Amino acid sequence: MRCSIRLAYLLLYNLLQFSGNTWIFANMMARFVFFGRGAQADTFYSVGVIMCVCQLLSVLELFHIADGIEKGWLFPRFVQVLERNLLLFVVFVSLEEFQSNPMVCVQFSLWNILQLLRYPHGLLCLVSTPSANTLWARYTLRIPVYVVSVLTEGVSIWQALPYFEDGMFSVQLQAPVQVFVYFPYVLMAYLPLLAAAASVTVWHLLKERKQQLDSWNKKLKRK
Repeated sequence: MRCSIRLAYLLLYNLLQFSGNTWIFANMMARFVFFGRGAQADTFYSVGVIMCVCQLLSVLELFHIADGIEKGWLFPRFVQVLERNLLLFVVFVSLEEFQSNPMVCVQFSLWNILQLLRYPHGLLCLVSTPSANTLWARYTLRIPVYVVSVLTEGVSIWQALPYFEDGMFSVQLQAPVQVFVYFPYVLMAYLPLLAAAASVTVWHLLKERKQQLDSWNKKLKRK
């Protein structure tokens, strides 16, 4: 009974994420076909709400791994969820004047590609055995896409720094000593942390890829 509830929950979660990201992909592609490069400026207004919902739902994946209902490395998943939600809500959502920046369109596209590489494979693993092509795409293509995604996240944060110079999110701490926390400095300090965490994440992704492909090759040899 517990196994069937777990399976039904994971199927529902992966289906919701797959449906949401498929809608985002279809919407963005349709807008590019009809409006060309002019569609970049309205990307956030057209798909921003669904993207926010999908990224908020991704927080549940940390509990999936911690609770043992899904196999995976907790640290790389935590880094990916944190970096996306931080950029999405601290920069893209809070800065309305930045939402028309082309980097928003680029970032949404890269996130969308990563999700569409992942959730179809997750659904196939739950209902049947995935093919070699989907397994390879899931664990190989995502690595270069993730690296490019992290680079564009850094560029987006760097471009957003001037928008926070008016004191937005900057705070004056009173205790134990008076310290003024200037938010642009916080973001600049976050950039090397992002690079370090992403490097560790890529190492984990490469290790996970090797494990999955080795396991697949062993199954083929047994057959």
